[in-house]
Amino acid sequence: MSEEAKKLVYVLHDGPERAEKILTCFAVANIGVSMEQDVTIMVFGEATRLVYKGVGETVHSLDRLPLDRLIRDFLDNGGKIMCCLPCIKSRKVDTSMLVDGVEALTGTIVNDVFVEADQVIGW
Repeated sequence: MSEEAKKLVYVLHDGPERAEKILTCFAVANIGVSMEQDVTIMVFGEATRLVYKGVGETVHSLDRLPLDRLIRDFLDNGGKIMCCLPCIKSRKVDTSMLVDGVEALTGTIVNDVFVEADQVIGW
């Protein structure tokens, strides 16, 4: 990562039914990582379903890479995905059900990430 890397945080709330919107966000985040930016995607509420194991294979849209591929590429290239821990707990989801490499966080840590970011982008 370059010395001038910006810390970008993308915040998602929509679930898999908003495939085009979700896939566009992950594609843009992947571009940011390829530009050597420090990129994090945070998922809250219904968007937490995006990072459950097996869900990414079912999210696709015309002329877009499938979500599972975008997630894997993003994580493999240094991107970070953070998931709202209270959101998954309220859905009776255990952290072992999340895609490998996704971190589940509490509000305190989420706020720290927001404070340290150069930009927080709601998607």
